[in-house]
Amino acid sequence: MNQFKIKAAAVAIGLAFSAGVMAQTLSKDGYAARKQDIAAESKSAMAACGSLSGNAKDICKAGASGKENVAKAELEAQYKPSTDNSYKVYLAKADADYAVAKEKCDDKAGNVKDVCVKEAKAAEVAAKADATAWKKTAAANEKAAATSTKANNKASDAGADARKDAVADKRDADYAVAKEKCDTFASDAKSSCLSEAKARFGKT
Repeated sequence: MNQFKIKAAAVAIGLAFSAGVMAQTLSKDGYAARKQDIAAESKSAMAACGSLSGNAKDICKAGASGKENVAKAELEAQYKPSTDNSYKVYLAKADADYAVAKEKCDDKAGNVKDVCVKEAKAAEVAAKADATAWKKTAAANEKAAATSTKANNKASDAGADARKDAVADKRDADYAVAKEKCDTFASDAKSSCLSEAKARFGKT
């Protein structure tokens, strides 16, 4: 398995785990501070590339640019967690890896270079395909969860209503028994018994 296939496989395996990390939200101040850090880190990385020359410089700049784009995408996913923003992180990583891999291919020539470029592109396509599959699966799971929650809430409400009805039925039955017992009394005693029964079972 070549390095590009290995990278694509790693991306596929890491999709589910990355989502949990990106779900950690940031405050507005934290977001602004991190945004400034990313800009400073990118500027520093690009400056470091200036000491290089030729294709090494191109590779360095591609790496710095890709890292910045990934960091920005991750920041947005942390600040505004969503399936779509997490998906954009995966796309940014795929693009960043491809940009560096493609630049590295420039160190080769002829068919070897052509194969290198094709492999880099294949890895990018695979990574994006995995990301798309993850996004569709996540969306389907969210929809299923929403439907399930709605169904559970409906069932819970129905259960509560049923229990309420059962309590009322039992109360009515108990009241009927108490009322019947009052028939053993006469006159004021019976009236007092009925009044007590009504008060006990909430009857007016």
